[in-house]
Amino acid sequence: RGNVVRNNGTDLTTTSCPPGIEFLVLKASRDFLTMLLDDQNQSPALPRILIIGAGSRGNAYARAVSESAQGIVAAIAEPIAFKRNLLGSKYIWGSKNSPSDGQEFADWRAFLQWETKRRTDAAAGRQVPPGIDGIFICILDEQHAEVITALGHLAIHTLCEKPLATTLKDCLAISSAMSSQQGGQSAIFGIGHVLRYSPHNMLLRKLVLEDQIIGPILSMEHTEPVGNWHFSHSYVRGNWRKESTTAPSLLTKSCHDIDFLLWMLCSPPPGTNRPPHVPASVASFGSLKQFQQSRKPASAGTATNCLRCPIEKTCTYSAPRIYYNNQLAKGNTDWPVNIVNPEIEACYNDHGKEAAKKMLFNTLEIDYDESTSPEEIHERPWFGRCVWESENDVCDDQFVLLSWNDDPLPGTANAGLPCPDGNDPPARMAKTASFHMIAQTEKQCERRGRIYGEKGEISYDGTLITIYDFSTGQFQHHHPHRPGGGHGGGDYGLAAQFLKAINAVKSKEMSIEEAQTTHLGCTLEEVIRSHVLVFAAEEARLENKVVDWQQWWDKVNVAADASTSETPHINAQQS
Repeated sequence: RGNVVRNNGTDLTTTSCPPGIEFLVLKASRDFLTMLLDDQNQSPALPRILIIGAGSRGNAYARAVSESAQGIVAAIAEPIAFKRNLLGSKYIWGSKNSPSDGQEFADWRAFLQWETKRRTDAAAGRQVPPGIDGIFICILDEQHAEVITALGHLAIHTLCEKPLATTLKDCLAISSAMSSQQGGQSAIFGIGHVLRYSPHNMLLRKLVLEDQIIGPILSMEHTEPVGNWHFSHSYVRGNWRKESTTAPSLLTKSCHDIDFLLWMLCSPPPGTNRPPHVPASVASFGSLKQFQQSRKPASAGTATNCLRCPIEKTCTYSAPRIYYNNQLAKGNTDWPVNIVNPEIEACYNDHGKEAAKKMLFNTLEIDYDESTSPEEIHERPWFGRCVWESENDVCDDQFVLLSWNDDPLPGTANAGLPCPDGNDPPARMAKTASFHMIAQTEKQCERRGRIYGEKGEISYDGTLITIYDFSTGQFQHHHPHRPGGGHGGGDYGLAAQFLKAINAVKSKEMSIEEAQTTHLGCTLEEVIRSHVLVFAAEEARLENKVVDWQQWWDKVNVAADASTSETPHINAQQS
């Protein structure tokens, strides 16, 4: 029953159940879903999960947890009552019930107050409701640090949506909060670097690092095509449009792509104790090219909103076309439409398409002018705003270039790596990598790239992995399983592995460190490393220079010492 797939709380589809059993449930009633939720929520064994933030990512992880059969969504913390109730009725208390004590909170502070009292009552021997085993933090990026550091002393296993934080100082503060005073981790900590957990990327890494199918790696190029209208939605009109209020797009959009490169080229293969092979230098080039006032078509005149623009019908970035013609008119009330107005889905289901269309257009016509305060402009998205008249300033095109030096492990030339040709090259060979984040693309977030090795070449695109062998001239083609959910199955994969890690600790099968390594495959050190590299790349871009990793990190440690005596030192070879 834990594997039943919910679709807007009504329809269920074929799904895998306990081994050897499959069944089809059609048009299941909301009462049946409520029964399932009640049954799940009474299980004492499954990890109980709190979702902080009922936006698109909070709902994505709630869905992944609910369908995993390895945990239950036990509570939601969300200040907007409508969004809180929508997620809760889908995944926690059901559509026919009301939330009970400990199932909903106005925000994370309300949960902290409730949990503090619960623990005080438990210590006094009073009967208390069950607590929370794990937390998914899915609020705005700039709020992550405050929440994680405030809840850190509770030692609750935590998964934070990427990026970890919007400043280097906050990233280091989080690292400190998630470690005990003795220097060890006090709880499992995961980050939303979902690219590590898709079947495609897991197979790709196995082929490259474990099977060494193309030999030692010489170079890698990786591209994230954001998608033309997707970039306009999130990074021109949306919450992540301005660096001063959020962070650079390299951090908010592509920090998990930088992590992916380091996972492939820096982190050691599984089952080894080798140290990471960190880059020697970092460079970056990029800027905001298209979405600025100087590129605005003259025929658009002085219009600042699509609904009052003379060229709206022919404009590529027409908000009515993006959100209505291409989405709501086709029955989609999910992302991105529900980001424009979270109540669209309920309006569509209860009152029909025309009512939902009216609600959508009422939201799109909202605009600002010279009389609007900067604070009001900054605090919300403006989805009907002209893309050439928005206040956006984040890059829509950026390259990051990385280089590594030869770095043999101490005491051995190749650290035991197989060398079929009888030669004995250094285990950690010099190599280069490039990452390209580009907004103006047909594909939307369907990563692609090439890896060049001494024995062959690999191309990949999220669906197909193609290997060319130099010695035979033959191709191999791999079509990894592509499950549902976002990021090629990465959302579901990460949620499942996080729940497995919690279960392993909860059942005392593993220590926190063992569960972190075995199930998440990503240490807190690696989380910090990938974010640190983003900040180094941004410094290189802004100052038009090549950053020496060791020198840059020494400077970071000096700055950390100046800001707080509690910030931990991390050696460049460790981070």
